[in-house]
Amino acid sequence: MSNRTLSMDDRLYEYMLDVSVNESELLRELREETAASVEFSVMQISPEQGQFMTLLMRLIGAKKAIELGTYTGYSSICIAEGMPDDAELICCDITEQWVAVAQKYWAKAGLQDKIDLRIRPALETLEDLLAQGRAGEFDFVFIDADKQNYQNYYELALKLLRTGGLIAIDNTLWSGAVADPDNDEPGTRAIRKMNQLLKLDTRVEKCMLPIGDGLSFAMKNF
Repeated sequence: MSNRTLSMDDRLYEYMLDVSVNESELLRELREETAASVEFSVMQISPEQGQFMTLLMRLIGAKKAIELGTYTGYSSICIAEGMPDDAELICCDITEQWVAVAQKYWAKAGLQDKIDLRIRPALETLEDLLAQGRAGEFDFVFIDADKQNYQNYYELALKLLRTGGLIAIDNTLWSGAVADPDNDEPGTRAIRKMNQLLKLDTRVEKCMLPIGDGLSFAMKNF
């Protein structure tokens, strides 16, 4: 028994993957291609986080979602696979080289009809959606883009979410750097500010899970 989250060594982590994660061949292929040939492959979410997000989409009945930071498409596939055939997932990224890989795997997975790719700064896409009158329309927003804009993404996402909608914010433990008082890098500072904002925000119900690089959730309650 334990009254705190377990630390995981490699043996325990591999055991967890073995007994709980059913990664598809397509997702495994995507993960391996990204690791072998795509810059910054460390940015890809872990298999257990992907499986959790698929389950989460089914639990909340998500039909309209937004992803900020698509990279090579692993998380978008996990999100889209948890949504019904008539769902809409708007994916935002600015790096065409990365999303070209994502588009290839969306097609392999048969998910391209669910996904609307926007290759432009994500803030512009969010502001456009609000200008189009889509406030309060979305079920889920996944924030996994540039850390310095996390708070801006969060505020716009709250406007786009329905009451009871969910925001997931990735990298909120930032490889442990957020707890290191000597680490004052811009990304670290931005994550700390985001975490503090979330802690104090009475507009949402929230929690942080030590999955992947830290995944925080905020459920809109207004």
